[in-house]
Amino acid sequence: MKKKRILSAGIILGTAALLLSACGNQQQNQENRLYIGVTYYNQSDTFLNEMLDSFKAQLEEMEVGGTVPAVTVRDAAGLQKTQNDQVKELIDAGCNVLCVNLVDRADPSDIIDLAREYDVPIIFFNREPVAEDLMQWDRLYYVGADAKQSGVMQGELAADEIWENEQIDRNKDGKIQYVVLEGEAGHQDSVIRTENSVNTLQQKGIALEKLSYEIANWNRAQAENRMEQMIGQYQTSIELVLANNDDMALGAIDAYEKLNYSETSRPVIFGIDGTDDGLKAIRDSKLTGTVYNDKEGQAEMMAKLAAALVSGEGMEDLPFENDRYLMVPYFKVTPQNIEELLGEENISPEANERG
Repeated sequence: MKKKRILSAGIILGTAALLLSACGNQQQNQENRLYIGVTYYNQSDTFLNEMLDSFKAQLEEMEVGGTVPAVTVRDAAGLQKTQNDQVKELIDAGCNVLCVNLVDRADPSDIIDLAREYDVPIIFFNREPVAEDLMQWDRLYYVGADAKQSGVMQGELAADEIWENEQIDRNKDGKIQYVVLEGEAGHQDSVIRTENSVNTLQQKGIALEKLSYEIANWNRAQAENRMEQMIGQYQTSIELVLANNDDMALGAIDAYEKLNYSETSRPVIFGIDGTDDGLKAIRDSKLTGTVYNDKEGQAEMMAKLAAALVSGEGMEDLPFENDRYLMVPYFKVTPQNIEELLGEENISPEANERG
């Protein structure tokens, strides 16, 4: 059974250089060769960069049509029109599979129309299209994870920590004063993660008092700025920070460090994603916990699906839900299992069970 490993950035960047070639019109006569065009919403997203690094590394170990797959990656810089143009360029360059991380999950129609016109299948990833859009054509797929599960697990982590450590309720009022750092305004994952994290805490018997929330667009620097503002307003009253991703959780930590708050005067802070820096922050006792968004597992599903779409083999072996979805489960990360995750062994028992 193959073990998943957290790959070092140096190894990945070295192998990725072999893959970052144009899709290659000049080689279209080679039947069944895999040319993948990737466009993602913003290159500043740490989780996506790590996921795509894993995707490239896994493709480098594959052979489709007698050759290693070729990959071209484009950054849409947060603009849907740019992404639409990039899809046309990738198709024109000869890509026979598209992997699309949508800028606007509610506006994929132009991309779908282009792909259908040229008969190029699309694997949407990480930012889930509306279900009706995914049913527009039978060559559209989604690889990702259930945002609700991540919110529930974050709430469970926080509830466990609060029940085990009475010092978190510093003012001893029987309630936990909390703030939220959210991703994009109105973004599906932001709303679902926040709602389920808070609801789970309440279901676990934790009395809560919401002090504030700030939109930080999944970004560490923005989160640091927003957290400084909340600290300025609430000082040591904040007992819990719930962040929709690790980058924003790390931004909150940066704010407390910048303002020279002692360890005992800081709140407990929880993230989601399990980025490399997030895992190290747990190891260093700065981040209390996170929920691992299995980037290696999602990258594996994308690679296998892309290969199957071109070769025509292996589709029946993929664990589809409703014929279109490949969903990879989250799992919890705490100080108790962090050394295992940062070591050279497997990422998780759950990952190993996928084989």
